[in-house]
Amino acid sequence: MEELLKSLEMPGDQYGRRHNIRRIPVGARRTATDKINYLRVEPVPLNKAVLRQNRILTGQDSPLFRESYQLLRTQTLQRLKDNRWNVLGVTSPGASEGKTLTAINLAITMAREVAYTVVLVDANLRRSSLLKQLGLPQQRGLSDYLTDVIPIEELLIRPYYLEDLVLLPAGQPVENSAELLNSPKMERLVSDLKSSADKCIVIFDLPPVLGTAETLAFAPQLDAALLVIEDGITKTKELAQVVDLLGATNILGTVLNKSGRVAP
Repeated sequence: MEELLKSLEMPGDQYGRRHNIRRIPVGARRTATDKINYLRVEPVPLNKAVLRQNRILTGQDSPLFRESYQLLRTQTLQRLKDNRWNVLGVTSPGASEGKTLTAINLAITMAREVAYTVVLVDANLRRSSLLKQLGLPQQRGLSDYLTDVIPIEELLIRPYYLEDLVLLPAGQPVENSAELLNSPKMERLVSDLKSSADKCIVIFDLPPVLGTAETLAFAPQLDAALLVIEDGITKTKELAQVVDLLGATNILGTVLNKSGRVAP
């Protein structure tokens, strides 16, 4: 399996409703006029000092750090284009191997690509960390959408300096996450997210494959998966087990994490 990148060092009213949003009845599919309007998502300011501390791209990064993710973006986009894929999952064999940071920085670099809308979904419904890494407080998100009647537009957020990047937080922790990710409502949401903008890529930050059922339950809805592995920690047999478990899922490649330090 081909590696995509080797040189990254990874670190181990908010509930208010937005108005003038048309509600889609439960069980109904969106029509062309009901598409999610990403431009109406309210911008949210981010603290760049916190982002830099958490090794997230801000636009003021060292050339080596920035170019490492640009390389990953270029290789990933090329393979997505070649296969006409636009739903990508980022996962890892185990926890704390850098998958969330990889997903965030990949989404940021993709959103800076001309004419692309990127939707980053935190699908780790039991142990999410995406908002924490962005320095944002816990708020409603995917789990709330799947268990309640809430317009998805009310749950999306957009970093104010990246108008083509949209985030969907995980929401409140739930125990039946595998069932929710494998539900018909989730399947419809994936379809809505990817079809609501031209040249849209949806990236899912997924739980680790080993020891949990969520990623395997959701895998059939992915076009491809990107695996993040930790240098010196991930065992060859664990990686082989992950590839075997994912079965028919297309493996885009691997990101080898902590094989060398790149200063932000």
